[in-house]
Formats: sequence, structure tokens, C-alpha cells
Amino acid sequence: MTRIRLVIVTPALADANNGNWQTARRWQQLLAKTHDVRLVKEWPDPDAGHDPIMLALHARRSAPAIAAWAQAHPGRGLAVVLTGTDLYQDIHHDPLAQASLASAQRLVVLQERGIDALPVAYRAKARVIFQSTTARQPVPKTDRHLRTVMVGHLRAVKSPQTLMQAARLLAHRSDIRIDHIGDAIEGDWAAQARATQAQVPTYRWLGPMPHARTRQAIQRAHVLVHTSALEGGAHVIMEAVRSGTPVLASRVDGNVGMLGADYAGYFDHGNASQLADLLEQCRKEPKGGLLARLRAQCERRAPLFTPEAERAGLLQLLEDLMP
Repeated sequence: MTRIRLVIVTPALADANNGNWQTARRWQQLLAKTHDVRLVKEWPDPDAGHDPIMLALHARRSAPAIAAWAQAHPGRGLAVVLTGTDLYQDIHHDPLAQASLASAQRLVVLQERGIDALPVAYRAKARVIFQSTTARQPVPKTDRHLRTVMVGHLRAVKSPQTLMQAARLLAHRSDIRIDHIGDAIEGDWAAQARATQAQVPTYRWLGPMPHARTRQAIQRAHVLVHTSALEGGAHVIMEAVRSGTPVLASRVDGNVGMLGADYAGYFDHGNASQLADLLEQCRKEPKGGLLARLRAQCERRAPLFTPEAERAGLLQLLEDLMP
């Protein structure tokens, strides 16, 4: 493919360090050898006249840039990348998000069930591009206890209360230890996490941590827990899978689209009792049983989340968008 210039619009830049920013930065890095990629929060800007292709992250939050592109370049060069809140909330009632769907020549979803969430009329122009991360070597795990980690800011959509409730149900199990990584950015979640920590000696709320340390924590864990109410395609799931760490996840489409319909590590969203039971099963046979089955299933999914696979998907997307 000829070297081309493109702009990625992201509602969050480096200061936010959230999923949108990580996706935008990674895509820029994956394409940098063959294409000229710039990242912006708002479009148009002084360099807008040289942009033949736009990739816009988030149908609602990037709606002004998407509308401006559609007016300047009607019917060409625009792909909209859909987040979890786009797919499972905004596109069903928000006029701005709905207009973004109509304006795009391609829609990108980040897990294989995302297309099913779209209105039927838009599914033909949707593409799945799994996100990627580098592989980490699995590290030896202790036999003395089950080390569990959950990673995600404490906010309602991530359902942190499910983990806290499961920790209380397992308070009598000194051999099941739970670490909770993430900032409390809404409501009284910090108070709830501190109260759980005070009452349950095996639960620790570690607050926000640098990405490198978080990945090390995922590597060291026997299992990662992901309790979200909705997801577009969770970074932390692919990071666990690519680190050899199995996942216990809420049975919501965004997680099933990452791990597969036949995955054995699901619990119903919000069901702390089911999560606690799964953790006890994982502890029962730390080198076999459920934990070994989950590990094998994650190994089979790992090739989906390689940088090579993600770059190939991006290059095909750009080819589709070229005039």
C-alpha cells in the first residue's frame, strides 16, 4: 500500500491514560512504519486539509469531529471505532451517536459480538479488529494460596461491588487473596473499598498503579477477575491472556466476544456468589481442574490479540477506506 496520511481522533489524550488513549497511541505505533499518523482530540485543526482518512474513536464523544468530516468529505474516508458505551448504550438512544453510525463508511468493533449490537442496517459495514498487547512469559505461581487480581478504575460500569461482595463471602478463606487495582474516580467507591479491606484481611485495594507494575501483578496472579456491566473490548482481558493468566469474567457480550462463547470462566453479571464459587474451584486444584481448563482456553484465544493480527486488520481497514 502507498504511504498515506491519516488522522486518529480520540476523546482522550495522554493525560487521561484510558482505553481510548491507549488504543489511539498503539494504532499510531503499529502504522508508523508505513503511514503518517497524527492524533488529535478535535477536528478540524490547522492541519486538517491534508487528511484523506479519519479514524474516530467513540461515536458520541467524537461526534463533532465526525460530523465535520462528513460535511467536508461526504461519503469517503471515515471509520468510526465503537466503544462499549457506544454499542450497549449510546447508539440506541443518542442522536449524535446515531448520526456517527450513518456518516461512517466503516464501523470498527473490538470484539466479535460487537457487530450483533449494531442496528441491522449498519452491520455490513462493520469490521472486527481485536486489540493487541505484547506477550509476557508466565511466571511460577505459589501453591500456598490463590492470588487473584482485578484491574479497573472503581466506577459503576465496572461493577467493583461484585468483587467486594465476593471477598466478603470468602473472608474465611485465608488461602484466597484478592488484590484490587484502580483509582476510585466516582462516588463513594474509595470508602467502600477501604471498608472491605478493613473487614476482610485477604482483600487489598491498591489504588492506581503504573501500567508496567499492573502488568507484573497480572503475570503473578493465578487468575484475573473482570466484573464489568458492559465492555467494548477490555484491554485487561487481552493483557491477562497474553500473560498466561486465566480470566474469570462477567457473562456480558463484550467479555464473551473476547474469550469465546464456550469459555468456562463466566459468572452472571453482579453475581458475587457465583464468582466466589469459581474462585474456590480455582483454588481447589491450582495446577489442574478448572484453572488448567481456563488456561488452555486462554492459550487458544491468545493469537487473536497479537500486534501482527491487529496491524493486519488496520491495514485492511485503510485499504477499504482509500478512494
